[in-house]
Amino acid sequence: MAEKKDEFERGMKRLEEIVTKLESGELPLDESITLFEEGMKLSKGLDKRLGEAERRVEIIVGRDASGGIKTEPFGDE
Repeated sequence: MAEKKDEFERGMKRLEEIVTKLESGELPLDESITLFEEGMKLSKGLDKRLGEAERRVEIIVGRDASGGIKTEPFGDE
């Protein structure tokens, strides 16, 4: 589990680095496009991981009156 957390955190850090470089406006167009593509792939992967975590949270919220698992949507959904 810790490995997945570390992987997620590394992905977030890399995405932040990419955004900072792109926002600087100092990169050649080709490098900017390459970094943008990498950032989009990272973003999609991280979004998928967050979605999976949200579903897990829904499952472990608690139990209903009959002892079954009670689920509630994650967040304000």
